[in-house]
Amino acid sequence: MTLLRVENVSKHFGSLVAVNNISMTVEPGELRAIIGPNGAGKTTFFNLITGFFTPTSGRIVFDGQDVTQLLPARRVWCGMARTFQVTEIFPELTVRENLRIPVEVASGLRLRAWLSQADDVKIRERVAELLAMGSLTDKAERPVGELSHGDQRATEIMMALALKPRLLLLDEPTAGMGDQETYDITQLIRRLHKDGKLTIVLIEHDMRVVFHLADRIMVLDQGSFLAEGTPPEIAANKAVQTAYLGQAA
Repeated sequence: MTLLRVENVSKHFGSLVAVNNISMTVEPGELRAIIGPNGAGKTTFFNLITGFFTPTSGRIVFDGQDVTQLLPARRVWCGMARTFQVTEIFPELTVRENLRIPVEVASGLRLRAWLSQADDVKIRERVAELLAMGSLTDKAERPVGELSHGDQRATEIMMALALKPRLLLLDEPTAGMGDQETYDITQLIRRLHKDGKLTIVLIEHDMRVVFHLADRIMVLDQGSFLAEGTPPEIAANKAVQTAYLGQAA
């Protein structure tokens, strides 16, 4: 069964059409990239999928359920999680504390005044697993605000993963990074996809990352669908070269 189906979705802000009649399907286990020039509507499209905006028209179906009107928190419980362009972390807390919060939420234990020893052990084990998966174990006791941008982003991604999503949406995961940090985050995403069998949709400007990771790519331009295909198909697409790269080969 298709995991995510976006059907003819549009979003208007007054007279501005930010997203215009876009459809997309994502299959289980797929890694899909969404690219396009600045202002193409990529983040607005993400906000529609994750419930931060309600579509002006169209609908969104996740795992067979119409989630078009569901609030973001309800979509998380359905199995979606996302990261943001600006890294969303608790900078004054340690990496371990940042991860423990969503682990407790995912375990249904966040509002309990106390935890049993067995519950506490399970939470600690899950946090340790996430630390290792994100290559953050040696930084576990450091405040996240002291870490590099790449490590902060890795922490945010692992916080999203702590919610046990079936679909992970990453909004520009390598933005503002140098070559080594970009490589490290790219490798983390690859591990989550290949080893963790996680379905991922990402927005990304770095074409090295997109063409290295994506199974399929969708291109937006000025709020509208422009093209879709495999990395080689998109690289050879004349309309993409003109609209996105500024020239046709």
